[in-house]
Amino acid sequence: MRTHSSTAASRAPASGLALALISACAFGSSGVAAKPLIEAGMEPLHVTWLRAAGGALVLLPLAWRHRALVRERPWLLLGFGLLAVAGVQACYFTALSRIPVGVALLIEYLAPALVLLWVRFVQRRTVTRAAAVGMVLAVGGLSCVVEVWAGLRLDGLGLLLALGAACCQVGYFVLSDHGSTAEGDHEARPPADPAGVIAYGLLIGALALTAVARPWHTDWSLLADSAPLHGTAVHGLVLLAWIVLVATAAAYLTGVVSVRRLSPPVAGVVACLEAVVATVLAWVLLGEHLSAVQLAGGALVLLGALVAQRSTPKPRAAAPPVAGSGGAADPALDVSVR
Repeated sequence: MRTHSSTAASRAPASGLALALISACAFGSSGVAAKPLIEAGMEPLHVTWLRAAGGALVLLPLAWRHRALVRERPWLLLGFGLLAVAGVQACYFTALSRIPVGVALLIEYLAPALVLLWVRFVQRRTVTRAAAVGMVLAVGGLSCVVEVWAGLRLDGLGLLLALGAACCQVGYFVLSDHGSTAEGDHEARPPADPAGVIAYGLLIGALALTAVARPWHTDWSLLADSAPLHGTAVHGLVLLAWIVLVATAAAYLTGVVSVRRLSPPVAGVVACLEAVVATVLAWVLLGEHLSAVQLAGGALVLLGALVAQRSTPKPRAAAPPVAGSGGAADPALDVSVR
């Protein structure tokens, strides 16, 4: 029995890395699907609201199934909805109106570095050398992918908004991990189900974005027409379906589970691959060609993710059960935020 538990725990990092890669690919595809709608005339914030509201609608049955979370973990759900959903997207899209895309993207993906600082100085937990080296490689490679030096112009408010997006993304990783905490103040509680956290997070995020995006001004007729995708006409509803089902619902679900199976620092570094995926997809589907420097930067981000993955804690040896206890805690949750 102990051998089976040890084997399952040892597989957690591998499956976590696979889920993190799937999440990065899903998140990275959002821009390619959204850009044709934006170029057709839809406001970026309206696309953002449709993304959150559509994801919330799709996952509404899960929200009802896990309705007990509203009573058991209200602050977790509120924080996830305001930070991980509404905060990241609102800050990022607003920053794009003031600073170049590459600069905003690079600042947003300083989140892995901020996660390491949070873990080290706020939680006072040891940060492995592999995680730190992986973060440095990923941020350096990311700066090459987005070509941060091209057309750089500084705008104080824009930089603050991009940094706000990075801070909100830190909340995404920390809260995703915090939901796996199986301890209450005095009594043990089961971990918050990731499906329920995502469902309520999108619902709360959509409500918060409603005040910012004002969707009643959306030109709904644009969804009934086709939008050009690298010379190919794609129906607007097909693009919206991809954004909602793949780039939102699937991306958030796999992302939260990956954080719980890895750790916030490692998952944060792997998430940098989202920018690489977005850039490659833009190359293939939108005809936005990559330079040699961008290709090298993408390889550097991938190397950073692989190095950081080595920092995932190995499962501890099973401790003798305490008298009167029901068994040992799951070793895969040793990296949970306490």
